Amino acid sequence: MSVIVIEFITMDGIVTDPDGSEGTPRGGWAFRHGRETVAGDKFRLGSVLDDGVLLLGRATWQLFSHIWPGRDDPFSARMNAATKLVVSRTLTDTSAWANSHVLVGDVIDAVRHEARDIVIPGSLSVVHALNAADLVDEYRLLIFPTILGAGERLFPGSGKPAYLECLSAKQAGAAVFTRYQRVR
Repeated sequence: MSVIVIEFITMDGIVTDPDGSEGTPRGGWAFRHGRETVAGDKFRLGSVLDDGVLLLGRATWQLFSHIWPGRDDPFSARMNAATKLVVSRTLTDTSAWANSHVLVGDVIDAVRHEARDIVIPGSLSVVHALNAADLVDEYRLLIFPTILGAGERLFPGSGKPAYLECLSAKQAGAAVFTRYQRVR
């Protein structure tokens, strides 16, 4: 089992509002670089979506549940068919997106006991909790040629050091797709 974090990220480490849906003043930065940079399976998830589970925070799940069910391309079909666990204390109805379930219990405990690969798209509070518990195995980052100067960072300054190995780096439209694995 691997825990894989996937994020759109700026060169200065900001992950806040890449699509502009949160309405922040600097939001929408990822989509300024054209559809070819963000469309499809840019994170090279492939069969991980078929055999693994998506772990999403409530806000990310709510956004995705409005976007993905209406799409029918091959990647969207995989996203829609994937098992989805939603971390939320308030959400009760997950019927808007097939195969979605509210995670019951502690997210850290659930991740430690999950047998399948876990993919966390966005969901910064979930990522921060898993980072703090030293549970993230891999980061797949789509790094955009943008510097925002403000916003929430993937790695907050108060975190502990982590040592990573670069598995790959490849241009993806205007961005660079990178894969980093934890060195344990």
